[in-house]
Amino acid sequence: MYLKEYLDKYKDKKIKLFVDMDGVIADYDVGIAEHYDKKRPLYTSIKKLEEISKLPNIELHILSITRMTIGRDEKNIWLDNYAPFFKKENRNIISREENNFTKSNELKLSFFKKLDFTNKKIILIDDDPLILKTIRNEIEDIVLLKDTVLVD
Repeated sequence: MYLKEYLDKYKDKKIKLFVDMDGVIADYDVGIAEHYDKKRPLYTSIKKLEEISKLPNIELHILSITRMTIGRDEKNIWLDNYAPFFKKENRNIISREENNFTKSNELKLSFFKKLDFTNKKIILIDDDPLILKTIRNEIEDIVLLKDTVLVD
């Protein structure tokens, strides 16, 4: 099932759609965490998400992890430049440095465990299989999608 089919399936519900950044809307350089504001944008995914952001039942969010706290500012600059339709109040950029360098999968799981799932559908688009598996093992009422749903 592709992204449009998922969104159509839940068109009568409010949808909170969370999107990862690294590897999903920005090119990911393995092992290079700094200078995020200089990462190459993945325009196909960005364009599709911008269209989705205009749907009346969609609340679009970023859920991204940064190794160092300064990365939060760099990621916000990047979003301002390449994907400003992600509202500032819907940008959840979590610093590993501020969380004792907890692993990304555990940080995202913790984030979702704090959300209220009542009367809404929560969807996450991520490219990291470990993150998707970790969340799937702990939270049942969430739609987890691989980043490839944005490609076609």
